[in-house]
Amino acid sequence: MNGVVLISGNGSNLQSLINKSNSIDLNISCVISNVPSAFGLERSTRSGIDTHTLNHKDYTSRHTFDNNLSEIINKYNPDIIILAGFMRILTEEFTKKYFGKILNIHPSLLPKFQGLDTHQRVIEAKEKKHGVSVHFVTEHLDGGPIIAQRVIDVLPSDDAESLAKKVLIEEHKIYPEVVQWYTSGRLKLDNDIVLLDNKPI
Repeated sequence: MNGVVLISGNGSNLQSLINKSNSIDLNISCVISNVPSAFGLERSTRSGIDTHTLNHKDYTSRHTFDNNLSEIINKYNPDIIILAGFMRILTEEFTKKYFGKILNIHPSLLPKFQGLDTHQRVIEAKEKKHGVSVHFVTEHLDGGPIIAQRVIDVLPSDDAESLAKKVLIEEHKIYPEVVQWYTSGRLKLDNDIVLLDNKPI
């Protein structure tokens, strides 16, 4: 399947998808960043993937930004849109346009700790478990139907930095796996019900 990946930063999850693209039946046709200096753009260029920069600071409204983002995406006619550290809140109009085709990865055990600074918030809340979630994107911030999660233990010695490193290891495992479920036709979103092999998860 053809995929478009949206990024804002380092692009380590993008790299994990690039590295495994053949084995997960994914052709990354382009990478789009809202941050011109994002290192993920260099990763995609090195791999011969089309890159586009759409600086959100150049736009006065989310609506206009998302319309221009859609124009770029539609040129590639993707089967799947993958958010890999894309730090923008997408409008309801955008998410409904691509309903069931957008995946996101979030560094927490959703629905806990939606939004930013998840690792520090986990420490402050004295949580014993932490992890990562992959979900379909809807108009609700980090609130779309959950597809899969990985759990790690929070140790007394952990801080936000150590948790981030441990969670990132799990991110690089789980995201390609879930993407392959989608590209192989096993994963679908029926209304708000996630189906894997035609069975609700």
